[in-house]
Amino acid sequence: MQPTVAAPESVTWKIHLDRSMWVAGVRALMLQALHPVAMQGVWQRSDFRSDPTGRLLRTAHFVAVTTYGSPVEADELGERVRRVHRALSFTDPATGRRHRVDQHDLLVWVHCAEVSSYLETAHRAGVALTGREVDRYIDEQSHTATYVGLSREDVPRGLADMRLYLASVRPSLRATPEARQAVRFLLWPKVPEHLSWLAPLKPLWFPVGALSYATLPAWARRAYAVLPEVPGGEAAATASLRVLRTALNQVPERYYNLVFDEATVRSADEARQRLLEAGYEIENGFRALRARTLFRAPSVPPPRAPAEA
Repeated sequence: MQPTVAAPESVTWKIHLDRSMWVAGVRALMLQALHPVAMQGVWQRSDFRSDPTGRLLRTAHFVAVTTYGSPVEADELGERVRRVHRALSFTDPATGRRHRVDQHDLLVWVHCAEVSSYLETAHRAGVALTGREVDRYIDEQSHTATYVGLSREDVPRGLADMRLYLASVRPSLRATPEARQAVRFLLWPKVPEHLSWLAPLKPLWFPVGALSYATLPAWARRAYAVLPEVPGGEAAATASLRVLRTALNQVPERYYNLVFDEATVRSADEARQRLLEAGYEIENGFRALRARTLFRAPSVPPPRAPAEA
């Protein structure tokens, strides 16, 4: 069995382990909120209003496990997510229609908003990506869609298809009062109890939230009208994003991991051990000092275990 869902040499690993994912994740939530029906599902059937930080950390855990978790670990997490979603429904107050949280079109929207946000944010932050890698990332992420109950053919498999999908859904998107409130929560989230020691540092979150907002498409920012436009426009937002990424990349891994849930950190530690057992080598620095562990793929495949009699 492969040691991790995505290999360290994959484009998924390259993007998802980048520090710009903090901005990317918040941007994805802001973009998702522009779908009026999807936003009602979050508003009515989640604890987002009382614990927006918790939702972000749960999203981070899902991304982590479906990136470097074991295939079994990812399958088990996917089954839990699907089981929870199957049991939830909500009513759209605009139409009175009842919807399931795991409704097909809503799952596709959430997937595409996330993948496009992760991709664009990482690229603008300075992660070098070729056109082929962009297509490969979107194709790799079609596998992640299967964990929430979609098939790989339900979602875009390349950049051209992603652009076509986003253009097709654009006319139905708008900033509802709930969506604007969600953005305000994300700009100044409540600090959860297990991270209460970080409360004095809460003002440091605002640049992350503001950059998430500033990197949204121009039409989305106009729809929200929650923050003033950044002086210098798109170029200034991109430059600021690169500065933030550079700063985050200086934080040693041991301290950076303190903001994640224990389960997420444990999954990373277990992934490291499985990769080492599979023949991968850690190719950078001392653990106490490095900002991110880099792995070198084995030069030869590890020997297979003898077949049982």
